[in-house]
Amino acid sequence: MSDLTNAKGAEIMEKYEKESRTRKLGGKVLNGMIYGLCLVFTVYHLAYASGIRMLQMVNIKHHAIHVGMILVLGFALYPMLKRSSRKKIAWYDWIFILLCAAMPVYVLVRYPVFISTGFSGETIDIIMGTLLIILVMECSRRICGPALTILSGIFLVYALLGRSFPGIFRHRGYTWHRVVTYLTTDIYGIYGTSIKVSATYIVLFIIFGDVMNKCGMGQFFNDIANALAGHTKGGPAKVAVLASGFLGSINGSAVANVVTTGTFTIPLMKKTGYSKEFAGAVEATASVGGQLLPPIMGAAAFVMAETLGVKYGVIIRAALLPALIYYLGIILQVQMRAEKDGLSGLPKDQMPKVMSVMRERGHLLIPIVFLLYMLIFSGKTVIFSAFWTIVVTILVAELRPVSRMSVKDIGDAFVSGAKSTVSVAIACACVGIIVGVCGLTGFALNVAHAIISIGQHAIPGSAAASLFLTLLFTMITCMILGMGLPSIPSYLITATIAAPALVELGQPEIAAHMFCFYFAMFANLTPPVALAAFAAAGLSGGNPMKTGWQSVKLALAGFIVPFMFMYNPQLLLENVTVLGGLQVVATSCIGVLLIAAAVEGYLRGRLNWMMRGIAALGALLLIDGGSVTDLLGFLCLAVILGIQMMKVWMVPADSQAV
Repeated sequence: MSDLTNAKGAEIMEKYEKESRTRKLGGKVLNGMIYGLCLVFTVYHLAYASGIRMLQMVNIKHHAIHVGMILVLGFALYPMLKRSSRKKIAWYDWIFILLCAAMPVYVLVRYPVFISTGFSGETIDIIMGTLLIILVMECSRRICGPALTILSGIFLVYALLGRSFPGIFRHRGYTWHRVVTYLTTDIYGIYGTSIKVSATYIVLFIIFGDVMNKCGMGQFFNDIANALAGHTKGGPAKVAVLASGFLGSINGSAVANVVTTGTFTIPLMKKTGYSKEFAGAVEATASVGGQLLPPIMGAAAFVMAETLGVKYGVIIRAALLPALIYYLGIILQVQMRAEKDGLSGLPKDQMPKVMSVMRERGHLLIPIVFLLYMLIFSGKTVIFSAFWTIVVTILVAELRPVSRMSVKDIGDAFVSGAKSTVSVAIACACVGIIVGVCGLTGFALNVAHAIISIGQHAIPGSAAASLFLTLLFTMITCMILGMGLPSIPSYLITATIAAPALVELGQPEIAAHMFCFYFAMFANLTPPVALAAFAAAGLSGGNPMKTGWQSVKLALAGFIVPFMFMYNPQLLLENVTVLGGLQVVATSCIGVLLIAAAVEGYLRGRLNWMMRGIAALGALLLIDGGSVTDLLGFLCLAVILGIQMMKVWMVPADSQAV
């Protein structure tokens, strides 16, 4: 990749991903200090994951060390204001850094007192807890922007002034002493579930992703996608879909994925005839979808498994078919657009050969296979499996010169992983405030009751309508809460606040969480805060808002799939027979085909508005898993195909020849 391309990618990242706006420190001493801190951060987490006995400790101690480290790195890397100097660390940030470093020391020293007093909280605990909350909120503001900080502040006010709130949101109210004690001296708030997944799963898989990128996995995915699809109709767009899906499953950042693969694929899409907005939208939708695609899902699979208390294999089995259907929807629209506009692929003789790509970099698939074996068949823990997968990746990379890493390369990958973790981890810490307040006040349960009540009273007596409206309100809630946040914290918030409403209606818990996860991810595509789409527009030169709305159209199958598995949980491959599974696959694929036809106005020829309406109706009928609705959906497809074939037959033979 040229220096110009690298500079363009870095500029896009900084513009659309707040987490990339770090200091560019001058001087070897400061840079060496940051490099060393990042290495210590990574080595500590790898050592903890390896199972070294002397590092094994109760959760709150490990979580406190994790939070202390990310706060130190956060204040060292991110300036207070946009106009603040990025060449040096301000004097007041040194004070913040010292306070942050003191937090884990305080927890380690005071933990015996916490246990003996039942986490009741003395004056020193309240002072240090208050400081911790302030530090977390300020660091979150710098890294993630004001939205999450303001939201956590609102929840703190809600915890204190619950008696002043109306209706179902009213609660007895809590003193600051009680709130601080709950949020900072036990494993329910800042040191709770959200930081647990950050300190155990997220950090390891971010490091794994950076090590894989350093040894050339991104280039491998791009080359294999070109070899498979580059020469077909609309080939560059299909390459973008495949490469972004592969890479996105590992790295977990939609914007970073857009920049990594989009710098290659977007110019090629434009060159073959796709519009700027469509090219950007293809890259954005494919990049966001990577977080829905097993086996890693950007670490979401492990976070969801931890949240639900189920095995990892249950999550990837449930996520597989919906994710493949999502990508099928994008591929079909890309194909239909290419056929409709007469676009061709790239010359086949200019594309790499599958076997040559596999010979050169195919060995990089070994760590992924090893990871799946460790997670599914070995019976080892996730963090132990992740640790050994990172070790195996480093060793496997040595097999070929093209992927071989020097000691400095490995160190750089570790440092990059630490820096990438900071933004997600600090968001998880701030989310801990929100989740903690929800647990203390019962807010999540109140929201669930409110959503259900609105759904039931909107159309009284209709259970189906009530479920649909509840799903609709939950979707809107998830997308609003997910605006502008990293994917995992976004899911944690939406799962805490919105998922209980669906579970209370009798929906399977895994389906409810998967529903929330999908729409938390799609906040990256949906205007007005469509960060992935805006980043893609920055690369394509297209209009950001038009790219955002085009992304919504391309991802329409993904918006409908969650409704499909809520009405028909067999789509998640839970308690399904072979025959039932085949029926689900068939109806889902036909439904996605009809969605693509309705959006693009093409299926074996152009479709008028009436035909597009029939396609849309057929897709909606296939959402429900009933036999009657399935037959009606198939009938819609048959009608469209029949009319299209009649058009061909009615054209005179001499016209067809021309």
